[in-house]
Amino acid sequence: MTQLVVEKDIVLKRLNGIQQEVAELTALGEIPFEEFQKQKGFELSQYHLHRALEGVFNIIAHILSRIPGAQATKYSELAQNFGKHRLIDLEFSQTKLIQMAKYRNRLVHFYAEVTPKEIYAILQHDLDDFDVFLSAVKNILEYPEKYGLRVE
Repeated sequence: MTQLVVEKDIVLKRLNGIQQEVAELTALGEIPFEEFQKQKGFELSQYHLHRALEGVFNIIAHILSRIPGAQATKYSELAQNFGKHRLIDLEFSQTKLIQMAKYRNRLVHFYAEVTPKEIYAILQHDLDDFDVFLSAVKNILEYPEKYGLRVE
């Protein structure tokens, strides 16, 4: 049976997209809260956060689809499986990645309930989680054999 290959160009394009979104989110997080909630900061941050989270889970789904039995149908399962297959720290996958999956679903399905305060808190305290994820994926691309993968 032929092993499916992790497509490096696809993953790198998505990594770059996540980095761009996080840069926008970082800039929005530097706006004082009063200004953030009154102007476009709140709306823009939801847009950029949603795109960054979609990028994370698109990459996870792509990589896991190359591992027999690792596929998932829910975002939280993607997060769990990414850790179970040691593609990222297990504790990080079981906590932070699952929180990211849940928040992605909140942005998509319960967008009317999202508040400026909660988005601003994410901008202040949680953007480093993207760096942890990006670092793990870059490691996978650099040392795929360590994970039983092939990259082309």
